[in-house]
Amino acid sequence: MTIDYRPSHFGLCVSDIAAARRFYCDGLGFETVVGYDLDTDMLPGLGKSLEVDGAVKVRSEMIQRGGMVIELLAYETPVATGSPSASRGSLGLTHLSFYVDDLQAATDRLVAHGGTVLPDTRQSLGIELVFLVDLDGTRIELMQNPT
Repeated sequence: MTIDYRPSHFGLCVSDIAAARRFYCDGLGFETVVGYDLDTDMLPGLGKSLEVDGAVKVRSEMIQRGGMVIELLAYETPVATGSPSASRGSLGLTHLSFYVDDLQAATDRLVAHGGTVLPDTRQSLGIELVFLVDLDGTRIELMQNPT
């Protein structure tokens, strides 16, 4: 039996939906496809499905650029906790990566939309690249298209 797995999206928990929209939509060019305000009153199994104890209120927004779809999750209740990977050598999701035509201009644009360049990550390794973090610390890699 062949099982066909088709990519859908990946979820990204954010502390501020408006700031995340500014970074990912205005900065990286994603577009909001659909959004939902969800809670455990309307969906009694929501907390269990999200692995969150107790009452849950969350804003879910699907954003898309090309074939990449991100679900931004902003919790009103309970407040989100934890921190994203602090190194590309950590287990789990370590970064999102994008090709750009002008590395400096793309970096400047993301900084203007709330990103922070990670020190010493701008390197020339056969391809020009740099790492930034969004407002919650999720790492973004920009790689300049080879000419």
